[in-house]
Amino acid sequence: MSKKLSVFVLSTLVSGVLAGCAALSDATPAVEPPTEVSQVILPTATPLPALVESTATPQPSTAPTETEVLLPTNTPTPIPTQTATVVPTVTPSPTPTHPIMIEVMRQVEYPGSEITFEETLADGANYTQYVVSYQSEGNKIFALLTIPYGETPDTGWPVVVFNHGYIPPEVYRTTQRYVAYVDYFARNGYIVFKSDYRGHGFSEGSTTSSYGTPDYTADVLNGMASVKTLAEADPNRIGFWGHSMGGQITLRSMVVNDEIKAGVIWAGVVASYPDIWTYWRRPTDPNAATPTPNPTWTVRGRWRTDAINTYGSFDENPEFWASVSPNSYLDEISGPVQIHHGTGDTVVPIIMSELLASELDAAGVENEFYVLEGDDHNISQFFTLSMQRSLAFFDEHVKGE
Repeated sequence: MSKKLSVFVLSTLVSGVLAGCAALSDATPAVEPPTEVSQVILPTATPLPALVESTATPQPSTAPTETEVLLPTNTPTPIPTQTATVVPTVTPSPTPTHPIMIEVMRQVEYPGSEITFEETLADGANYTQYVVSYQSEGNKIFALLTIPYGETPDTGWPVVVFNHGYIPPEVYRTTQRYVAYVDYFARNGYIVFKSDYRGHGFSEGSTTSSYGTPDYTADVLNGMASVKTLAEADPNRIGFWGHSMGGQITLRSMVVNDEIKAGVIWAGVVASYPDIWTYWRRPTDPNAATPTPNPTWTVRGRWRTDAINTYGSFDENPEFWASVSPNSYLDEISGPVQIHHGTGDTVVPIIMSELLASELDAAGVENEFYVLEGDDHNISQFFTLSMQRSLAFFDEHVKGE
């Protein structure tokens, strides 16, 4: 705080004596500074009087009377503390979070529920199968469940959570599609759990985008938690299998949840968002010689347009697009990954898997990548060989054989 110059002038009717001293400020005053006084000269003709007490008749209270005269000391008269006006600090608004950010998804709980057996289906070769249901974020989700015959192992049967690819939700049915795929794992000593994502078949909820919302990933993670409640299931031996869109769900699940022992991905949409945008051909033009970005096309909806409007483009805000991509978190993935992709795939280009395999290598993650010459999106030509490889991978990393 500023210190003001103090000059005390004592005047008497007899001598007209002047006394004073000056104190200089050591900081820039907060108010208009007084006129500077460089020197105060005391008169020498008459000595300063001694301290005296007044004997005059007290004056009315309207004219206060001094009862003691004090000479100034070397200590400056303190100035009352001034309270500075507090100017609120303006903090830039942080980038808003998005539900599909990996770190945001990691903060969400996926408790699932007890399994409800809705329908008993015809037995498979050496397993029973059922249509069941469970809860996911308030929605009743249906699923296909298989349980092997025979005596349950002490810790329970190992589990394969089966994540199917894109099928028009309005025509999807629990017991249709992927029958041979499910059967292969089921007959080889695995519980298989294939969720009908929300809005698919008879599952409650609205269909969304697996690339722009966490909804389908939440459904399979809640499904995993639900299947753990079965007495026949081993909660510590769970692997994820995914095809196409289900491959992306598998990859995202493995960087969100650390309990998945291994993942197998067939023809997956598994590149980063900028690479998906760059390399994924439009479905209406699968034979295009050179895949080119098309700003009017969004993957299963308007999520990308909305995200760009909110967060900026890939070039304007690369941090955001990295935060929503599983590929940015491969060094934290829960287990090894096996990849299969056909060079003749006209639905999802093989460069998606090539990029993922390269990124897994760079992150030091154990992986196997099988390039299937001339095969299509469903890997129909190398189906048996690819299933054998997938089973062997799960046997090693999930079953523990």
